[in-house]
Amino acid sequence: MTQDELKALVGQAALQYVVPGEIVGVGTGSTVNKFIDALAGIKDRIPGAVSSSVASTERLQAAGIRVFDLGEVGELAVYIDGADEIDGRGYMVKGGGAALTREKIVAAQSRRFICIADESKRVEVLGRFPLPVEVIPWPRSASCGSSRPSAASRRCA
Repeated sequence: MTQDELKALVGQAALQYVVPGEIVGVGTGSTVNKFIDALAGIKDRIPGAVSSSVASTERLQAAGIRVFDLGEVGELAVYIDGADEIDGRGYMVKGGGAALTREKIVAAQSRRFICIADESKRVEVLGRFPLPVEVIPWPRSASCGSSRPSAASRRCA
């Protein structure tokens, strides 16, 4: 099978984790694109999706799937996204692309994270490529300014 065919199978297999009647969190990338294609076939069973990237939002909308803003929904039942690398022990690297922060935020709002990947993501040693670091000041400020003592505010002191 080609890599594209493998990704399509992985995307189709991920449908088993979609909870009927629930909004699904959708990640970003070539394997997730195949998941979105498969999701279009069951779009009548879900209210819609929350997307972690502009590219996935556009693909979801083109498939006729309603896209919700994360602020419109509460906790998501499941977030489905791909991996950049996975080693033989099952450790993985996520966040090699441009949607790094958005992916993490959507994942944090989800009860369950399902990682989909084909065999091309398997590596002997993690770290095949450099990872971006994204710094956004507003979450730090919001955490540091909180009147409730939390792990985040304790670190800010």
